[in-house]
Amino acid sequence: MAEVVAGVGVSHIPALGAMMEGTSGGPTATVFDTFAPIRDWVAERELDTLIVIYNDHASAFSLELLPTFAIGAAPSYAPADEGYGPRQVAVAEGDLDLSWHLIDKVIPEGFDLAVCQQLDVDHGFTVPMTVLFGSPQEWPVRVVPIAVNVVQQPTPSAQRCFDLGRAIGRAVASFGEERRVGVIGTGGMSHQLQGRRAGHINEVFDRRFLEEIVDHPDRLAGLTNTEYIHEAGSEGAELVMWLVMRGALSDKVVEGYSGYHIPVSNTAAGIVALDNVGAPVGVVG
Repeated sequence: MAEVVAGVGVSHIPALGAMMEGTSGGPTATVFDTFAPIRDWVAERELDTLIVIYNDHASAFSLELLPTFAIGAAPSYAPADEGYGPRQVAVAEGDLDLSWHLIDKVIPEGFDLAVCQQLDVDHGFTVPMTVLFGSPQEWPVRVVPIAVNVVQQPTPSAQRCFDLGRAIGRAVASFGEERRVGVIGTGGMSHQLQGRRAGHINEVFDRRFLEEIVDHPDRLAGLTNTEYIHEAGSEGAELVMWLVMRGALSDKVVEGYSGYHIPVSNTAAGIVALDNVGAPVGVVG
């Protein structure tokens, strides 16, 4: 009865959220023109729940305690205080039944998800929600947040993230309640915030990624973590989280929208929207 209807890959740059909250002209309007069409596209899918694949930025976790994968199993998720106060956005309502179903199905497949029955979410989560929905008093969907360690080595490989998405897709398909589910992979695109390559942007790689994630995600899953860092920068390696999203969809998808903009706060920002048109791998009919 549940199905993954669509997937979206989207950057979660803090400045992107701020720019999407106002369209007074100039560069802000240009960014808005690039990302705003996704709102109508998402609204047309009439989603009930979003599974949001994101990374924490030392808000809920720290370098002393940082799970490879963590899933929220809480009634709600408040915006985190990132040192300058939480973003002024709505508290997200959790989809508890779906969270526990994913926990029960995905962990036995060999993915050790840390279960979080209390979890605040930072800009890695809230900025994509703003991009997709604006700034409503209440988010129009329930959520299941899944955090991925892309901060401290060793980080999970692109293939591991893609395989996790496959397991999530199968789990959603086996859920006994009716749900129209969207999966959002956040982060990237190419950027690096420190060191000699600070400000690194690789437009050629970013555009290749936006193309291949549609029909050839296996090529992207085959890249090593070192290759991601080399091509996209140390923080651009967040793109592996888009592969969790893509893995949750079927082999065949239809691209509904794609956009790319540089720079956004010395960072390349991209978005791709995919309609799911088949069953997840390992699920028949």
